[in-house]
Amino acid sequence: MSRVPVLLALVLALALAGCGFGAGEAPKGAGTELTVSRNFGADEMGNSTQEKIPAGETVMRLLQRSFEVETRYGGGFVQEIDGVGGGRRGGRPVDWFFYVNGIEADSGAAARRLAAGDRVWWDHHDWGAAMRIPAVVGSYPEPFLSGPTGKRVPVRIECASDAQDDCKAVRTRLEDAGATVGGLAPLGTQAGPGVLRVLVGRWAEVRRDPAVRRIEQGPKVSGVFARPAAKGDRIALLDPRGAAVRTLGAGSGLVAATSYLDQQPTWVVAGTDDAGVAAAAAALNERRLRDHFAVGVESGREIPVPLP
Repeated sequence: MSRVPVLLALVLALALAGCGFGAGEAPKGAGTELTVSRNFGADEMGNSTQEKIPAGETVMRLLQRSFEVETRYGGGFVQEIDGVGGGRRGGRPVDWFFYVNGIEADSGAAARRLAAGDRVWWDHHDWGAAMRIPAVVGSYPEPFLSGPTGKRVPVRIECASDAQDDCKAVRTRLEDAGATVGGLAPLGTQAGPGVLRVLVGRWAEVRRDPAVRRIEQGPKVSGVFARPAAKGDRIALLDPRGAAVRTLGAGSGLVAATSYLDQQPTWVVAGTDDAGVAAAAAALNERRLRDHFAVGVESGREIPVPLP
């Protein structure tokens, strides 16, 4: 059988599956960046960039090049960085957690290998309200450039029915940042395990997605310290203990990331109304998202969450 029909059939199958295109090698040559902070990114302890990384470089070795590190469990996990350790603070459990390209690690620092361009973020914080925070927005434009393991994965933007202009704005921002984005898709398109999704629209619409709806259940379930109302007209912003301390209303938005089952992270660019969606889309910016776990948007300004 000729190879041409086979290749055409494969391309068609991928398109029908909604996978989009853009997978492949991540851009090379970019420096590997390391950030160390406390209190959900509020207090930065240090930042460095390594232009070239040795073969077999790990998160642990990268950290040890710039910081004093105490390890545990045979050297595979971090106990202290520059004298700041895990344990309890004010009766609350605290520890070190790390993210590569905005995705929570699923292995110890000594086992997690790095690729060129990866962004590594260590943060020391209270984990009493959320034992797991599977994804954060503060390493944007990652993971859209390098993916979770140094290889691009397909990126798909899913649009609410009345959010086409905002979806186009989100796509432009992602592409300007260097990402390769597949076509725009309607909400409810089947999610495959290998696709990075960005859902755009009013909360009342995007909440129909099961990954997004988990955010309404609070940080213990989603890892996001915001709790939108099911009607979508309000967004409660939470403190590190998971308590609501501020509520956003009309014209407000949310930019957050979470995960569900075996899927890649799902990003949410949502608002209480059309003006809120536009405000959230405008916040998709490296400067505005940097070192934030998620952000609420009010009066055109980003509000990092959790709140102090």
